[in-house]
Amino acid sequence: MHTEEKMHTQEKMMSLAPSGLRPFRLFVAVLAMIVLSTVKPAYAQQFERFQVGSGGVTPLSVAIMSISGGGRDLSEIISNDLSRSGLFQPIDSKAFVEQVGPDAAPNFDSWKTLNAQFVVSGRVVPAASGLSIQIRVWDIDQGKQIAGQQFTTSAGNWRQLAHVAANTVFKAATGEPGAFDTRVAFIAESGPKDKRVKRLAVMDQDGANVVYLSRGTDLVLTPRFSPTSQELTYLSFADADPRVFLANVQTGQRETVGNFPGMTFSPRFSPDGRQVIMSLENNGASTINVMNLQTHQNAQLTQGSAIDTSPSYSPDGSRIVFESDRGGTQQIYIMGADGSNQQRITSSDDGARYSTPVWSPRSDYIAFTRQKGGKFGIGIMKPDGSGETMLTEGFHNEGPTWAPNGLYVMWFRDLGQGPQLWQTSIFGTPEQRVPTPGFASDPAWSTDMASQN
Repeated sequence: MHTEEKMHTQEKMMSLAPSGLRPFRLFVAVLAMIVLSTVKPAYAQQFERFQVGSGGVTPLSVAIMSISGGGRDLSEIISNDLSRSGLFQPIDSKAFVEQVGPDAAPNFDSWKTLNAQFVVSGRVVPAASGLSIQIRVWDIDQGKQIAGQQFTTSAGNWRQLAHVAANTVFKAATGEPGAFDTRVAFIAESGPKDKRVKRLAVMDQDGANVVYLSRGTDLVLTPRFSPTSQELTYLSFADADPRVFLANVQTGQRETVGNFPGMTFSPRFSPDGRQVIMSLENNGASTINVMNLQTHQNAQLTQGSAIDTSPSYSPDGSRIVFESDRGGTQQIYIMGADGSNQQRITSSDDGARYSTPVWSPRSDYIAFTRQKGGKFGIGIMKPDGSGETMLTEGFHNEGPTWAPNGLYVMWFRDLGQGPQLWQTSIFGTPEQRVPTPGFASDPAWSTDMASQN
């Protein structure tokens, strides 16, 4: 067998959380074996030339063979993941020129007649700890295998195998990490509009495996993941007293970060997970404050009579982006992590107001909500305020959150009946609704991509 046809195997063991919290799993051991071949996909160079917000992305054509075993067929989940990304177009299996086995190379010339760019094959096999998936990605133009991996998990986590396989395809074809094996925290909403029940919930990024972390007896808002994605910080109005809580997503246990005078808004972790930054209201003003989770010491970063809120750290923790009305309207500002050098990066010359800024994990963009002319849009801009690009606009869009690969943005949209979750890429690929059991708002994407570490 030629070197490029051999399987580069990387076994990754995943443990399950308690049965009631099955979605909250983490990788507990990694065994990396020798890399037998490294082939840079030709498409990775094209991916780098994509224009942000262009909307002119031509999806990659990919043929996904039946990948099954152990009583599970994971092909549909892999196909759905890639299709929803907006960067791939799976070929209908009825048009396949052949069925490619898990250990065989495809007939490259035959697949070129279908204009296929990639073929994905593999198998699911029983393992001592549950199930394993073996996955191969073939580049038709290059006539080579460009990825081969194996992942192992417990049988109850079989959907995760499909997601990490989709990540393998995404990275092999684009040169960028996928974000299919990730979770989203959100506020699940149910009931009539005037008596809406809001519960803290977490699900897989495709809407599966929903688990509720609160009962709906107290109002909960703004969940945010810790850097390890094993804890959430959120705001709860228990007994009409707003408090910031930490919830462990594996055990369901929670603790109070602290009781603060007045109202508290928008708690969010620092990149190292050691601090929580938030805004505190007092006498009509709101300031940005940061609390050390070990010492519980609180430092105030902004002063004055303005409303400063929605703080978000840069990935390296050196800067903070936030919104403020200190100039008369809601605009976006940046400052140092210690509160120094506060600078406005947006302009109100056209009457636009900006809110809910959040820094991309790649550091290159800040996502935001913009209100202008009665419309609420979700956009991105560079950290100096340049390159503003609107990803969506409409009646009511709000609350952007980044996928951990920094290529996708999720938000919630309310057209009057109730909020729903939507996502798109920074390239302006078609918007996709994220399925949830009922109404949903305040999404927060997990920060980890454990399957690709």
